Amino acid sequence: MTPSAPDYPAGGKSLLAGKVVLVTAAAGTGIGFATAKRCAEEGAVVAISDKHERRLAESAAELGALTGSPVVAVPCDVTVEDDVQRMFGAVIEAHGGIDVLVNNAGIWRGAPVEEISDDDWREMLDINLTGTFHCIRAAVPAMKAAGAGRIVNVSSTAGQRGEALHAHYAATKGAVISLTKSLAAELAPHGITVNCVAPGWVATDMTADSLAGPDREGILSAIPLGRVATPEEIAGAVLFLASDLASFVTGEILNVNGGAVLCG
Repeated sequence: MTPSAPDYPAGGKSLLAGKVVLVTAAAGTGIGFATAKRCAEEGAVVAISDKHERRLAESAAELGALTGSPVVAVPCDVTVEDDVQRMFGAVIEAHGGIDVLVNNAGIWRGAPVEEISDDDWREMLDINLTGTFHCIRAAVPAMKAAGAGRIVNVSSTAGQRGEALHAHYAATKGAVISLTKSLAAELAPHGITVNCVAPGWVATDMTADSLAGPDREGILSAIPLGRVATPEEIAGAVLFLASDLASFVTGEILNVNGGAVLCG
């Protein structure tokens, strides 16, 4: 059956009112937390996960204060299938389903290719790619049953153009883009859209050392807007793809990089 078009959000309506949104790697002050907060501000019922239990509890408390109700927070290592199944079970038990999955979990490390060990390679693949796959595979049955869903993956400009001294990172992010496009076609008949946000440089804990070091001026000079993004600016792009404003958008890579990488 061909899915019907949703009602287009009218002005002033919360974009995600009543939608259940799960964001991975959402503890702390980075893209994940900013996304969860932005979705909550738009009326979503937000659930979050992270490996870091103390920071996860703190972030859940902050989101709970914003929403006025407890936030489901599930410690989860996305590389561990049992953890992922437990996480989705907890969210579905608490809220009856899941409307939006935001795959944000990832790491970024650099090294010359000859210094990348097998363990380094496997860790990067396990977290950035396999973790994303685990979460999508766990989310799809509930979304298919509902006849609708939004999956938003976080990739990187490195997944489109490559990145010297970060070959393993770029390889995983390129694979996330291919996964996005493949699943967009596969899941569209079920009313599920699959899209991807590709950030450039973002001011987070992960990039803090690089942005404070001797490479800072070179990094900024390569960005036409002359600065790095805030986590909130990436969250805005995720929000768009998660909402019915993007109801006819699937398989797309939304670049949020200040003009640094002009990919069509």
